[in-house]
Amino acid sequence: MASDTQQVGLERKIGPWQATAINMTQMCGVGPFLTIPIMVADVGGPQAVFGWVIGAIIALADGLIWAELGASLPGAGGTYIYLREAFQYRTGRLMPFLFVWTAILYIPLIMSTGVIGLVQYLGALWPAVVDSSGNVNTFGHIVGIVITAVVVAMLYRKIGDTTRITTVFFGVMLVSMFAVIIAAYSHFNGAMAFTYAPGTFAAGGPFFMGLGAGLVLSVYDYLGYNTSAYLGGEVREPGKTLPRSIILSIVGIMCLYLLLQVGILGVLPWQDVAKSTSVATLAVSTAWGSTAADIVTVLIVVTAFASVFAGLLAGSRVPYEGARDKLFLPQFAKLHPKGHFPTVGLLVMGVITAVGSLFTLTTVINMLTTVIVLVQALAQAAALVVLRRRQPNLNRPYKMWLFPVPLIIAVVGWIYLYFSTDWLSIGLSVAWVVVGVVAFLIWARVERIWPFGPKEITEAYLTTSTSGA
Repeated sequence: MASDTQQVGLERKIGPWQATAINMTQMCGVGPFLTIPIMVADVGGPQAVFGWVIGAIIALADGLIWAELGASLPGAGGTYIYLREAFQYRTGRLMPFLFVWTAILYIPLIMSTGVIGLVQYLGALWPAVVDSSGNVNTFGHIVGIVITAVVVAMLYRKIGDTTRITTVFFGVMLVSMFAVIIAAYSHFNGAMAFTYAPGTFAAGGPFFMGLGAGLVLSVYDYLGYNTSAYLGGEVREPGKTLPRSIILSIVGIMCLYLLLQVGILGVLPWQDVAKSTSVATLAVSTAWGSTAADIVTVLIVVTAFASVFAGLLAGSRVPYEGARDKLFLPQFAKLHPKGHFPTVGLLVMGVITAVGSLFTLTTVINMLTTVIVLVQALAQAAALVVLRRRQPNLNRPYKMWLFPVPLIIAVVGWIYLYFSTDWLSIGLSVAWVVVGVVAFLIWARVERIWPFGPKEITEAYLTTSTSGA
């Protein structure tokens, strides 16, 4: 089994700035502009701001898991490699197979939410794509599919060119975010932002009653802090770059989200925020007028496009790594002859993204959250513990601060989020995993691997040097 030093074709072109930009672009996107109204409605007032803080704590605790694993096992595919290395001793290739099985679904679903949000905000400029309630209509769905095709076409190029495009998109994201923040604070009313109704935080009050649903949205908005880890085989000095990019992106985005949430609540009554489908446009229009609102809306649309761009860039590397291990369809292992990037994974995930954009935002978020918790979040936390025990001599340029406290916080937080979604999503996630296990058994029988053959213990990153670590 090849380590990251032997991954012929992938080029280490992503530096610290580009890695952090990729993460933050994927994290931000259009997410907060869509979910702020829903969060405010869920908790019944401006206290929704505390949801961002609690969500950031869960994200940071999980991010420290990613930081240690990414620095120690810096290859293309992220979680795929971590589960492969950790669980090969007992269950062979089952866990990495299940990750690829689910990732090829949930990563594009995350991108689908970006497409949905893009079209929804586009409706403020082009009313033909939304209905009278501001929701995406049939024509808007067609526009979303076309936009997805454009993203895939732009990603069909060398990684060096792609990171430059991502850096430009990151700049646009910051401009759009700060434009809304500055507009809101130019007409800020502290009484609206910080006045809570009596009994808001009491047991059984609106805050705690809506906290679970609000946190699902909050953590969804933080997703993407791990994007650089998926590109570990293309990151320079991964032992330093990956932990820094993950931690900095979470802290930076948390600050932006807090400023944005408080600012919007200080310029608009929370009841109006809860009813809005394009709250950023409404906030800027209230503060600066319709012309400024249109300009900011254009920037938000570009930001949404950028998040889909960054997500598909990283996600397409996951099935590539599985195929290289002969644990997924061999077509996914093919690299473009000139651009040296995975082609089949990019195209397939693009198609799933387009299909996912046809559903409602809440449905997609609940489904992707439940799948992430079962096959990535909890399994990856276990992988960190297993690797510390099974491979104590593994080179670890970064080790989790205050271990195991962040790991416990992450596990408890993910379990709480899982049961805060709807029962349909929980049932579908369990069914998806069960079908994945059956698919693995069929695959294992054909390939004559465990449990129908001997286990293959590789310890690739333990027995070979990790370049750049």
